[in-house]
Amino acid sequence: MVLPDYNKSIVNLMSSVMSGFGSRSIYKNLEEIPSKELKKSKNVVLLVIDGLGYNYLSKKSSFLRDNLKCRITSVFPSTTASAITTFLTGTAPQQHGITGWFMLLKEIGIVSRILPFGSRIKGLSFRNKLKIGELLNSVGFTDRIKESSYMIQHKDIVNSDFSKAMAKKSKKLGYSTLDGFFRQIKKAIKSHNRRKYVYAYWPLFDSVCHEYGVNSWKAEKHFYEIDKRIRKLIKGIDGTNTTLIVTADHGLIDTDKKKVITLDDHPELKECLTLILCGEPRTAYCYVHPSKAKKFESYVKKNLNECCTLYKSEYLLKNNYFGLFKPNPKLVDRIGDYILVMKKNYIIKDSVLGQKKSFHIGNHGGISADEMFVPLIVFKL
Repeated sequence: MVLPDYNKSIVNLMSSVMSGFGSRSIYKNLEEIPSKELKKSKNVVLLVIDGLGYNYLSKKSSFLRDNLKCRITSVFPSTTASAITTFLTGTAPQQHGITGWFMLLKEIGIVSRILPFGSRIKGLSFRNKLKIGELLNSVGFTDRIKESSYMIQHKDIVNSDFSKAMAKKSKKLGYSTLDGFFRQIKKAIKSHNRRKYVYAYWPLFDSVCHEYGVNSWKAEKHFYEIDKRIRKLIKGIDGTNTTLIVTADHGLIDTDKKKVITLDDHPELKECLTLILCGEPRTAYCYVHPSKAKKFESYVKKNLNECCTLYKSEYLLKNNYFGLFKPNPKLVDRIGDYILVMKKNYIIKDSVLGQKKSFHIGNHGGISADEMFVPLIVFKL
């Protein structure tokens, strides 16, 4: 079990970056990246490779491994929705309030897929009906700095409601291929001679791991494609006075169908819930009917003790799993009454009427070392 270390995590990395651009953070700076050194760089580039865990990278002979600075932790839960929001806001889930891919929005009474800004039932979008800013009370840190900034994301999400809300002032650059991704990074760096911040996000490694597994040859092949392109990028931007920081939002862990806990197979547990599961397959938020709370606790401890650890949500909140300092007032509504944190490589899933059941080999959101540790790689050019 690895808990987020909010003195040496992606939150602290962002505190260093923010301080390097004159924006204050409530979290400590990361010692490995002094803000005074970042202030000397004309360009600061944060390259986030979705899903590239430290444990995975440390086993691969590669250019990236040769340049590893250290390992840091992700946030809790160790998932894209929570961690990417940390990269964009510079705060932990404790403050930004994004608690997982599936999240209850009490304000509108719907379980959402928060990054696509739509309902868990695919096809129902909130676009043109709501403004995401009405549901999020966090501000992207690039909107608080005077220097210019760039956001580089896949063309399908670069102009999404979420991206626009979290980086209103950033110039958006889209891409459709790996080559296009690195072309856009170079384009942003060389766009002008003034100081700038560049956020560049690559999602496909995570997608490959979900479908084929972390230990698949397809994941390894794609990793080495990324590794090769970063080596080439380094040569192409040498002499530009750039600090390039490479990290990830989380790692992944492989599972198999024998390790899937399905609520349909546990009707007594299912009837205790007032809402479908929220969060992630590795960290599930459970909304439990008050009159059935004891039954819920008893059932989990008796039947699922090998698979998961049961916590009252307030316990994890008070023990700083989500971050330090004063919490977002919306956070308590978004983490349910109980939280199931899965053990080993188990996952838990429920079903929604009208939707096909799916299975991912690679999963994340839990507190295993494979999921929680991410690499920190820094190039000064």
